[in-house]
Amino acid sequence: MLEIWGRSSSLNVRKVMWAAQEVGVPFERIDAGWNYGIVDTPEYRRMNPNGLVPTLIDRGGLDRDAQSPQAGAPDADNGAFLLWESNAIVRYLAAKYSLGGLYPEPLRARFDAERWMDWQQTALNPAGRDAFVQLIRTSPERRDKAAIDASIAATEPLHTLLDDHLSRREFMAGERFTMADIPIGVEVHRWFGLPRERPARPHIERWYKTVLARPATEGVLDLELV
Repeated sequence: MLEIWGRSSSLNVRKVMWAAQEVGVPFERIDAGWNYGIVDTPEYRRMNPNGLVPTLIDRGGLDRDAQSPQAGAPDADNGAFLLWESNAIVRYLAAKYSLGGLYPEPLRARFDAERWMDWQQTALNPAGRDAFVQLIRTSPERRDKAAIDASIAATEPLHTLLDDHLSRREFMAGERFTMADIPIGVEVHRWFGLPRERPARPHIERWYKTVLARPATEGVLDLELV
């Protein structure tokens, strides 16, 4: 029913895999990007003009309220729906397959979740990216210590903010797991996996332990960083 294009080593692909497993929809994942190539081919660029991963193809038929095949993005074939941008895909899967569950229906609850998903993309991910790239994807002799230090200095205050937030809530958007926990979860998985000492964050650690216990994280949060 679903095709997810992108390598499993990608943080953004992992979000989509996790979301699909949470809603219980079968999917096929096709390796693309980085060492696998594919993303610069004309065929892939027709699906995703950015040449990035992930790309979702949903062949599941009509939208919940639609009377005609899904619209809004180029068709893959026979009305299949194409979507790129990882957090948008997470939102789409939650809205289509878990309305009122992963996707909160009350307006304020929904946008509470939305803002944390945006925060992951615009604040947390950019801050931590250099430390990840240098410590995981760069050989020791080529690492840029200044870049690592700057990335850590940018990220730790955000984790202080996140820890404070989770001191007052069970999950990111309240007392139950929602789509907001998925992007933050893969980001925390990456940060906690870096080979470095880090300050204790008891509320993040409590939340992350709870998230890790979810069956849908299998094959996502148990993967090594590469």
